Amino acid sequence: MQHVKQLLKDNGISQRNLASHLSVSPAAVNLILNHDQYPAASAKSVIVNSINQFLTNHGIKFDHPKPTNNLEEDLMLLRKQTLTQPARKQFKLFTNPFTSDIRSADELYQSSDTAYVRAAMHHTAKHGGFIAVTGESGAGKTTLKRDLIDRLKRENQSIITIEPYVLAAEDNDMKGKTLKAAHIAEAILHALSPLDNPKRSPEARFRQVHNLLRESHKAGNSHVLIIEEAHSLPIPTLKHLKRFFELEDGYDKLLGIVLIGQNELTVKMSERNPSIREVVQRCEIVTLEPIAPSELSSYLAKRLGKQSELSGIIDESGIDAMVNRLVRTDNKGRVMQSLLYPLAVGNLITGAMNMAADLGVPTVTRDIIMNV
Repeated sequence: MQHVKQLLKDNGISQRNLASHLSVSPAAVNLILNHDQYPAASAKSVIVNSINQFLTNHGIKFDHPKPTNNLEEDLMLLRKQTLTQPARKQFKLFTNPFTSDIRSADELYQSSDTAYVRAAMHHTAKHGGFIAVTGESGAGKTTLKRDLIDRLKRENQSIITIEPYVLAAEDNDMKGKTLKAAHIAEAILHALSPLDNPKRSPEARFRQVHNLLRESHKAGNSHVLIIEEAHSLPIPTLKHLKRFFELEDGYDKLLGIVLIGQNELTVKMSERNPSIREVVQRCEIVTLEPIAPSELSSYLAKRLGKQSELSGIIDESGIDAMVNRLVRTDNKGRVMQSLLYPLAVGNLITGAMNMAADLGVPTVTRDIIMNV
C-alpha cells in the first residue's frame, strides 16, 4: 500500500480524507498504508476495493491494488449454478437441495457456530440487547433471520418483530436512499399501532414511539428491531440506533436490535473509528463463520435430506477436493482463509453434478471438482 500513500501525496489528498471515506480512524489508515495491517483479516478485500473506488472518484489513474489471495477471484468466476435436466435424472433429484432455500427449521444445519449465532439472535429478541450479525455474502445470514422469525411464530412467543424496508437503502443519498431514524420510528409505529398517524414534529413522533413501546411492554410484549443490509446504514443512523436501544421503562429495555450485514459492517463498526465509539461499546458483533472442513460432508448430507444418499452424489475424494478448492492453508496446514459458505458450496457441487452428468460419470469425484 506504499504506492497508494505516494499517490495521495502526489495528488494533494490527505490520509484523513481517505479515512473518512473508509469510515475508519486516520490511525487505521496509517497502519494500512505503511504496514499493510487491516482492522480485520476478513475485511481486507472490502477495504482494498473501497480504496480503489476512492482513487477512481478523485480521477487518479493507478494499477488496481488487489488482495494477495486469488481464492476469492477464482470463486467469483463460478456463477449461480442451476441443476440441468440430465443431472436431475442421473442423480434422481426433483429439486436442487444444495441451492434451494431452507423451508423449515428441520432443514437447517446447525454447526456449533451457527447454533451460537442462532441462540444470540433469539436471546436478543426475547430479552433485549444490541447485536450485529456479519458474514460474507452467502454465509447464511438471511436464513438465520428467517429462522428467527419462524421460531417466534412457531413458539407463539409474545415478541413483536419490526423490520424497516431496505429495498433501496444505501449509505449515502447519491447512490440510493439512506435509512434514517425517522424511517425506523415509522416502522415501529406501524408494527405497534398501524392505524395511528405519526406525529408531525420529530420530538412528538419519538415521544409517540416511546409511549407505544411502554404500553406494549406493559401488555407483556417484547420487541425486536431487525435491519438487514445493515452495512448500508450511514454512520448517523448507526449512532441513532444507540438511542433507540436506550429507550426504557424503569430498568427494562423496550427494544432489542439485530443488525444483519456483510463484512463492511464490521469495518464501519471498528473500535478504531472514533465517530462511532458510543455504538461499538454497546453492540456485540457476531460473525457467521464458514463451515468447518471436517463438517462439510455432514452439511451436504443434511441439505440432501431424504432425497438420496450422499455417497450416490459425491465420493470422499470429491468432498476433499471441495475443501481444497475453497480453503487456503499455510505450509503448516493451518487455515488462512475459508470460503466454505453455503452459497459457494452449493454452486460448486451443482456445477460438478452437471459436469458429471455430461461426462456420464456416476458420482462426483476429485477430478470433476478440480475442473469445474
